[in-house]
Amino acid sequence: MTPRQFASKLTGVFGFPVTPFHRDLSLNLDALAENVDQMSRFPFCAMVAAGGTGEVYSMTPEEIERVVKVTVEAVAGRMPVVAGTGYNSIIGSDIARRAQRAGADCILVLPPYYSHAPEEGLFHYYEAIGQATPLPLMVYSRDWAVFSPQQVAKLADRVPTLAAWKDGQGDGRKYQRIMSYNGDRLAWLGGLGDDCVPTYFAAGVQAFTSSISNIAPRLSLELAGAGMKRDFAALDKLMAHYVHPLYAIRDRAKGYEVAVMKEAMEILGMTAGPVRPPLMNCRPADIADIRELMGVYRDVIDESEPGIDGKERLTVEAGRIS
Repeated sequence: MTPRQFASKLTGVFGFPVTPFHRDLSLNLDALAENVDQMSRFPFCAMVAAGGTGEVYSMTPEEIERVVKVTVEAVAGRMPVVAGTGYNSIIGSDIARRAQRAGADCILVLPPYYSHAPEEGLFHYYEAIGQATPLPLMVYSRDWAVFSPQQVAKLADRVPTLAAWKDGQGDGRKYQRIMSYNGDRLAWLGGLGDDCVPTYFAAGVQAFTSSISNIAPRLSLELAGAGMKRDFAALDKLMAHYVHPLYAIRDRAKGYEVAVMKEAMEILGMTAGPVRPPLMNCRPADIADIRELMGVYRDVIDESEPGIDGKERLTVEAGRIS
């Protein structure tokens, strides 16, 4: 299977687990294994290990390798595992090789450390990581990794393993131009957040990455089902009732996108632990609001367990979960 053939099969939702830490900020791999096993009982198109929500930039290459290995073992072949990398060309390539050794099926490349890289230097960064392993490559275009339609095409020429593009800019107009210019050369993914699902599916993505998958897999899948059907009336209801209230809390502080999800998990009885600096944990007043909101989420959580033996699978059909 070519990298592009691999990416074409990734439709719907990427599960995007947090990386649990103990109170002393060491890895809690037992909690990670448990959380990923539970998430993998739902039909996500892939599971992402050590991505942005997984606090990849807070970990050492050795820790990232351990996280990927535990994720692969917990997924147990139920779906592909995508592993995050970044930093610079040398460390990023090392992490990519470690991820392949740990059993990952695909590499997700976050922006490099330097925020003002010239085009040639930026392209060399992706080329080096792409050459480090034969695994399919995804570029996460977020923060200062901004590309024109022509630059995306040029990068695809230079990195043969480039298979998918994960948008984190949130500029629907520009993303549509990128997609239109490059056609089906790459798989197009929504990556900024669950709150962008209507915009992404209106633009024509085939999947999105969901941090809500940590607390309400059923809701993530229902969002994807409605999005793929372009049932925007159904999406509007889901967004207003569940997604926008959660993201309003996440917007209260920088870096809260991870801390709020971890706090919600803890409130719901899952182990997530604290975030690592430079992120900060949730403030007491915000925790109270998250707790109240999780009461609203109960109606998409209590019925979401697909069966202890994992044989009963949920399916996305006509924007509904059955």
